[in-house]
Amino acid sequence: QVQLVESGGGLVQAGGSLRLSCAASGRTFSRYAMGWFRQAPGKEREFVASISWSGGSTDYSDSLKGRLTISRDNAKNTVYLQINSLKPEDTAVYYCAARRNFYATRYLHDYDDWGQGTQVTVSS
Repeated sequence: QVQLVESGGGLVQAGGSLRLSCAASGRTFSRYAMGWFRQAPGKEREFVASISWSGGSTDYSDSLKGRLTISRDNAKNTVYLQINSLKPEDTAVYYCAARRNFYATRYLHDYDDWGQGTQVTVSS
């Protein structure tokens, strides 16, 4: 099991950028694929981005592609999500998740461990 702590959320104006971080505990972080998901009020949790154990394979939500960059630093046990050109509809709680597998998926039920989330609020 890995413990995950997200940070970097906050209030930002439309058009701005944020970089979210997810710090993981444990010495086996490099064996986990990682994902970012988000959940807006009254909506289901949805896939945002994912990255394989090495960082060599990434995947992005079709609706968000072009505004996102996911990356990881295995030496720091941290995964990052850069979000550019933020829109009010990006307002949500953003969660990182770990999958006990080298390769990531888009499906939240494939992930084993979750952080508590970080709130992102985009004002118009």
